[in-house]
This record gives sequence, structure tokens and C-alpha cells, in this order.
Amino acid sequence: MNISDYIQSNRSRFMEEWASLIRIPSVSCQPEHKDDMLRCANRWRELLLAAGCQRAEVMPSKGNPFVFAEYAPATEKVDTKTVLVYAHYDVMPAEPLELWKSNPWEPEVRDGRLYARGADDDKGQAMIQAKAFEYMVRENLMNCHVKFIFEGEEEIGSPSLEAFISEHKDLLKCDIILVSDTSMIGKATPSLTTGLRGLAYWQIEVTGPNRDLHSGHFGGAVKNPLNALCEMLAKVIDSEGRITIPHFYDKVLPIPQAERDMIAQIPFSNEAYKKAIDVDDVFGEVGYSTLERNSCRPTFDICGMWGGYTGEGSKTVLPSKAYAKVSCRLVANQDHEEISRAFVEYIRSIAPKGVRVEVTPMHGGQGYVCPIDIPAYKAAEKGFELAFGKRPLAARRGGSIPIISSFEQILGVKTILMGFGLEANAIHSPNESMDLEVWEKGIVAVTEFYRHFGA
Repeated sequence: MNISDYIQSNRSRFMEEWASLIRIPSVSCQPEHKDDMLRCANRWRELLLAAGCQRAEVMPSKGNPFVFAEYAPATEKVDTKTVLVYAHYDVMPAEPLELWKSNPWEPEVRDGRLYARGADDDKGQAMIQAKAFEYMVRENLMNCHVKFIFEGEEEIGSPSLEAFISEHKDLLKCDIILVSDTSMIGKATPSLTTGLRGLAYWQIEVTGPNRDLHSGHFGGAVKNPLNALCEMLAKVIDSEGRITIPHFYDKVLPIPQAERDMIAQIPFSNEAYKKAIDVDDVFGEVGYSTLERNSCRPTFDICGMWGGYTGEGSKTVLPSKAYAKVSCRLVANQDHEEISRAFVEYIRSIAPKGVRVEVTPMHGGQGYVCPIDIPAYKAAEKGFELAFGKRPLAARRGGSIPIISSFEQILGVKTILMGFGLEANAIHSPNESMDLEVWEKGIVAVTEFYRHFGA
């Protein structure tokens, strides 16, 4: 039976199994759902066994449990490829509930979409992987050794993942990691995510006098911490959009011309982009397009700033303290810890006299780039082409998924990001959904990945 016929003949069962996961409110950030996390992990164990895994178990961690499952083909040889499929079963809270058009924990199909919390992120996309695997096994087509590792803490930063990977390196040993937890450019423009930016984040505290002062009595005679903070942060980016931290660009690799050519093919309008966010112009590093700036190049941003009087009316004070939260999006090869240290040293070096500056690193993660010439990428590319009718574009994304770089650092293998989300799916928001046509094409794409990679 071909894959399209298999999907149609099993569609009602697929949908009910998907719904059985969605009905479990596996919200990792809310302690009252701790029992639901275990319930969801156990449900995934049942589904992976039913799909054809010979082994599946729920494994403890310092936080929520992991689900590990495994399938070894009867014809396994020394050169049989091993694929590790990663996904997460935790979801974001559904609140505010009043903004949902239907119950977030009871899936509803409307206009070709399934609406529910986790419909896309990541229960829907994980089901794509599970059903593609099921088809390949049941039709005796699977030539790969396949392992699954599903976690329940991705939405809270995966605090238990690195320790779990390090402790179970042999168990998770593989040739490639396959992840469906990202998005495509559009339904008519399939794409494979080939890069994610890293992150470094800090809080800055600037202290001046020992108390708030009368701005008339002391203004012009004492350094204002808010003024000082603004002066320092204004120096971090120059007039051409370049970051001025010493050695910041030392490890930044140029964007390959082949990739720049692919980015140029992405349907994009600067005018529509400006209109959508209501700005009269774009800004960024000179020499790069908007899409290159927000995905392939590093950035610096002030995420928040406060100090002094911010209440209603006026109060003429010179504040004792000023604060800011700032971040950098980093690109592959930039080490977030090195950048963090460099930023701390730089801010301290440009701090003016009359104030004391404390910079506290908050958190960070590495960036990631997948080569587009390795066999696993070529197999994924072929899968998308056969499922969607056109070759997918290679597209880096501006966001960060630190676990991807953790996999590479600990296991020493690359990750293929076969994501099937769309912007319209509204992940993390009320009325999250999954386009059912894309969902079915995703199953086709992953089966074709296995055909070509296994061969």
C-alpha cells in the first residue's frame, strides 16, 4: 500500500491517537500538571510500541520523565544508519482561555485545521514522525535503526536534557538526529531550517548616589545612572549596525553565496514587512538584506530598561539606580560564554566615572548550522520535494533552540530540522492549530526521508 492510501485508510485512528495526547494537559511550567506529564509520557510509550518499536520505556530524570523507544530492522547490518528522533510532549499553558474559540484540550477540526493546544507544538509534529515510522515498519520498508527520545521540559528550557544526554550517550548513539519542531516559510513555499541563532542575555545595574535626589538641587552636579546607562548602551551598536564589542565578530563565518542565493528566492517584501509592524523603515547591519539580518547575522537588543519615577504625573528626581535587560542573538561558531564575558568586560570599560556598574549574565545557548550537502539533508530535501511538489528552500531562522547545539556538542552528530509548522498555526497563542493537508504531506515527506537515507 502506498503512503497516501495508508494515511486515508487509517485517518480516523491517526486523529484519535493524536487527540488522546492533546486531551492530556501536559503543561510543564505549572506544578499542578506534574501527574499529567507522567500520563502523557506513558501515552507516548504506548503509541510508539503500537507503531512498531520493539522497546519503549519511560525513563526518570531530575525533572519530568523522558520517553525512549527503539526499533532495529531484522536486516540490520554494520553500515545500517541510525536515526534519533527528538520531540517534546510538554506544551505551553492555554490561558487566556476566553480567547479560544473551542476547548484547547479537546481538539476540533474547522476549515481544514485541527485546533487545540499542542496541535502543532509539538504533539502534531511528533505524530508526523510517529506515523511515518509506523508506515515504514508495517510495510516492511524500514532500513534504518530508529530511536526516539521525547522530553517533557522543552517549553521551560530543557533543564534536564543535557545531563540526560551525557548520562545516556551510548543509548542515544546515532548517525543523525531528526527533529520536527520548526516551521516552513509557507504552505506553498516548503523549506528546511538550516540554522538557528544562539543567545546571550544579561541584566545591567547602574548605581549612582545612595538615594534618589532632587533633580533641581543635584542635577548637573551628580552623574545620573539612567543617563549613564543610555550612554553606554548607545555605544554598543554603531551607525552601520555593527556591534562594537571587541572581538565580537572574530568567529562569525560569512554566509555562503549559495545560501544567500537561496535566501534571495524566499518570497518577501520589505514594504509589506514594514506595514505589518507599522514602521516607516527597516534597520540593520549594512550590506545585508532584511532576511539575512534576522536569521544569519548576530544582533544586540535592549529588551527592557527601568529606573527612577515611572508613575502617573511628574516627580523630578535623579534616580539612585538604573537597570536594563539586554541580549545578543548569536550565529554559529560564536560561543555564548565567550561573548558573555566580552560584553561584561566591554560595559565595565566604558562605564563613566560617578557610577558603579554590575553586569549579571542570565542565560545563553549556542547557535547551529546544518550543512546542506550531507546525505541526511539531501534525503530530507528529497522527501519535501516529493511531498510538496517542489524543492524546499534552505532557510535559517532567527530564533534559538539551545538543545540542538547540545546534541551536537555531546553526541557529535548533526540535526536535520524537518519542521512543518506555519506562521498561521499560532503556536503558544490562543487557537493554536495545524493545517491537516500539511500534516499529511509531512508524513509523506518523512517516509521519503527514510527511504533515501536508509538506501
